[in-house]
Amino acid sequence: MQIRTQRLSLRPLGHADAAAMSRLAGDFDVASMTGTIPHPYSETAARVWVDRVGQGEEGVVFAVTRDGTLIGCSGYMPMDADHAELGYWIGKPYWGSGYATEAVRAVIAHAFDTHGFTYIRAGHFVDNSGSRRVLGKLGFSPEGEETRDCVARGEAVPCLTYRLERNRAAAALQRP
Repeated sequence: MQIRTQRLSLRPLGHADAAAMSRLAGDFDVASMTGTIPHPYSETAARVWVDRVGQGEEGVVFAVTRDGTLIGCSGYMPMDADHAELGYWIGKPYWGSGYATEAVRAVIAHAFDTHGFTYIRAGHFVDNSGSRRVLGKLGFSPEGEETRDCVARGEAVPCLTYRLERNRAAAALQRP
């Protein structure tokens, strides 16, 4: 399955993406804002993760590409019939260009259309202002705070959580 947006293509991951994933997601500034990406992040570890994605163990995951170049990943893990947990990262060279908002908007629309979820949850570490802006632009409402492990940091980190209701998502997903 492939999704096209104004500037991006979202497609299935493959082993050919492992080197770029290792380089981009393995950057401490990126990895430290995710729960599960280690630092350093080897190409071998990226290939193993791609295999897990292919086997359905990581939910629904898309490679986010710009002009054929991998710039990040986005996807969701169905938690039950009613909702999924959203995840995404964009490589540091591509920060500040609106790519995360554009990619995540497409992934959310796909999740609601394909699975009929009632809502989607997301979270970001308290020091991740970029993700706070992305989720705000997409209409997510604050839900609470919890502590989540961060593999790259090697510690538990406070995480702000958000929720996007299906009936509220339509307006936010229409914006360019």
